[in-house]
Amino acid sequence: MSNEALRPETIAAHALRAVDEATGAVVPPIYTSSTYARDENYRPKLKENYVRNGNPTLWQTEETIAALEGGPSALLFASGMAAITTLFETVPQGAHVAAPDIMYYGTRDWLKRLEGLGRISLTLFNPETPGSLEAALQKGRTDLVWIETPLNPTWGVIDIEAAAKAAHAAGAILAVDATATAAVTTQPLKLGADIVFHSATKYLNGHSDVLAGVLVTAAENQRWADVRMLRTKMGAPLAPLECFLLMRGMRTLFVRYRQASANAMAIARYLERHPGVERVLYPGLVSHPGHAIAARQMRDGFGGMMSFLVKGGFDDAQRFCTRLKVIVPATSLGGVESLAEHRKTVEGPSSPVPDNLVRISVGIEHVDDLIADLEQALAGS
Repeated sequence: MSNEALRPETIAAHALRAVDEATGAVVPPIYTSSTYARDENYRPKLKENYVRNGNPTLWQTEETIAALEGGPSALLFASGMAAITTLFETVPQGAHVAAPDIMYYGTRDWLKRLEGLGRISLTLFNPETPGSLEAALQKGRTDLVWIETPLNPTWGVIDIEAAAKAAHAAGAILAVDATATAAVTTQPLKLGADIVFHSATKYLNGHSDVLAGVLVTAAENQRWADVRMLRTKMGAPLAPLECFLLMRGMRTLFVRYRQASANAMAIARYLERHPGVERVLYPGLVSHPGHAIAARQMRDGFGGMMSFLVKGGFDDAQRFCTRLKVIVPATSLGGVESLAEHRKTVEGPSSPVPDNLVRISVGIEHVDDLIADLEQALAGS
């Protein structure tokens, strides 16, 4: 069967190709060479001959991610921020960028830095206000619209198809941070997005042992050529060993994601009834204001990411995290182990996140153990 005929679960489990053609190995090999010999005509034997341009381990991992996202090409970077900053390097000097006011704080801080340097003009819009994205756009001047969905760490939901139509009408491209949905539940390119970003450190890898980022494009155009060139010139491609670990993690992506989603739904329902919880932020709940959009553009569950507001303030939320015994008080998401963090502490005093917000990345442990841990930690608050 051709790759186009395979379902995404099979593509991920086989790392696109089940058997190495050269050796018959079922596990893809790691090509650690930094340089590659030329042939008798002094032509590269591969499409590139130096590791900064790529290598077979990198290419197979990129091809797998591109196939999962339904795009013609993917580019892996040494970190999520390396991918993000490279993409924004393609924005013309002085052009306009629109992005949500609540999003991953690293991206927000970088955009504000570019604005402060006069590199871009920036409008941050409130995605919970109807029409705010459209109002933020400047026709003929907005070059790039950046969105997350669900939004980190409040897990609000943005309609990707509507955002794409609005961006394109203004002459801009739409880039979607889909880290929290991990090519399992949402494929933004099929909804009109031009570029998809993942912090591959998170769900794609899933084992908290790789730092990586990836961009996937809907079209191999001049902007994409610029992204590729910049990655090479800045020396930012993902190294072969990390590519191998990422590929190994992706082979269990679907089973991990579905288990985490099931656990998260059970935990969200439990927390929604708990007297020590002010509010639960999880798009899988019918009470969530973005549930209808999430149900339309997400499949196979609503993911393992949620936040909730502890009754009390800054100190109460922080103490809650320190009382956890099974859930690890650490920053990151998408791993097999559950993590919790007091987001205000992580983002700093300038963060727009509520003081009492706790973010949880739900893992694949037994859900009863996770709920028991939450119960004892809330009992002490």
